[in-house]
Amino acid sequence: MADEKFDVIVIGAGMSGNAAAYVAAEKGLKVLQLERGEYPGSKNVQGAILYADMLEKIVPDFREDAPLERHLVEQRFWMMSETSHTGMHYRSDTFNEDKPNRYTIIRSQFDRWFSGKVREKGAIVLTETTATELVTGRDGAVIGVRTDRSGGPIYADVVVLAEGVNGLLGSRAGLRERPKAAQVALAVKEMHFMPRETIEARFNLDGDAGVVIEAAGTISKGMAGMGFVYTNKESLSVGIGCLVSDFAETGETPYGLLDAFRRHPSLRPLLADAEIKEYAAHLIPEGGYRAVPQLFGDGWVVVGDAGQFNNAIHREGSNLAMTTGRLAAEAIFQVKTRRQPFTAENLALYKRMVDDSFVMKDLKKYKDMPRLLHTQSSNLFLTYPQLVSKAMEDFVRVDGTPKLEKEKATVRNFVRTRSWTGLFGDAVRLARAWR
Repeated sequence: MADEKFDVIVIGAGMSGNAAAYVAAEKGLKVLQLERGEYPGSKNVQGAILYADMLEKIVPDFREDAPLERHLVEQRFWMMSETSHTGMHYRSDTFNEDKPNRYTIIRSQFDRWFSGKVREKGAIVLTETTATELVTGRDGAVIGVRTDRSGGPIYADVVVLAEGVNGLLGSRAGLRERPKAAQVALAVKEMHFMPRETIEARFNLDGDAGVVIEAAGTISKGMAGMGFVYTNKESLSVGIGCLVSDFAETGETPYGLLDAFRRHPSLRPLLADAEIKEYAAHLIPEGGYRAVPQLFGDGWVVVGDAGQFNNAIHREGSNLAMTTGRLAAEAIFQVKTRRQPFTAENLALYKRMVDDSFVMKDLKKYKDMPRLLHTQSSNLFLTYPQLVSKAMEDFVRVDGTPKLEKEKATVRNFVRTRSWTGLFGDAVRLARAWR
């Protein structure tokens, strides 16, 4: 294989890498995909959310055989204090249509399925193979990779870096900096197994319908982070994540947060009698628009988590990964069919396509939100959840106290804790970051 040249080498077999390899192979390009795991998805025991629209653009008939868990009909948002949660939820029967919008999946199963589709399109997929170094020509352009397998370099016109947020290949080659601790979250997840009828009874579900809970508040101990629960057919994916920099500063441990989260009074009844079988940790890009690195150069492009493509506000990652992988393959195909060299000037087409898509537009909209969440994490994830919890307790508790007195006490509690100036400043900062 060292003597063989490919049109495209894709590094990684996650969402973005599989999308890039699939589309490139479908368009007739000669594709090699390298995955260091035993099989695609072997490193991912966790559950996740799949966005149908983005996958449908790549594999239109995916619903026929993809390993889908539940289609989501309800979204719950919880603001949590130590003993309570204040929540809202949205549920609609329109999500029970023939083509639902979102699904829960088990990544280890889904990634393996997606990789099978890549192979069906003619790509060569090598697992248990680590790309150790990018190979460059005399002009500095990337022309291939070296791996931990025996033999010489493997050559290609373009290398697609779909190696994840902490991928070392691109950073070792000086193509991009390693992400800072304040730009990466460490999320930990557990799989809680129970009979599907138990899940459906506890979450008020029928058939393969599902619910997602996303939670923020004191569960992150004043750090910027969120917890979540995804309903699968016979399990619940339960997890929490916070910025790596916050873990370093506070000394809190990811598993300690997760243990406290699942023992919370609001969550404990939903997990009762479950069997915990799997545990995993995963790095998630959280830097947003301002952390997106250089995405292209002579002979290379970056996709997915490696490009910081994650919308932390809407908790969207897989859709951005699949979209950037698809756009990279389409851009490479266009350059190839025009018989142009794969220079940075020509591969800039990929960046223009990303800029024109929802991916960069959404990231740009929330470009100031990561900094706000990090600098105001104590107020947003500790102070306000406690204030809201106390306000809601007073609102619903009937104890003979006149309602006007309760309302005045609630206002005094907010002002005493944050002051009028602080409250106004918090509202202005949030409004500016949200626009």
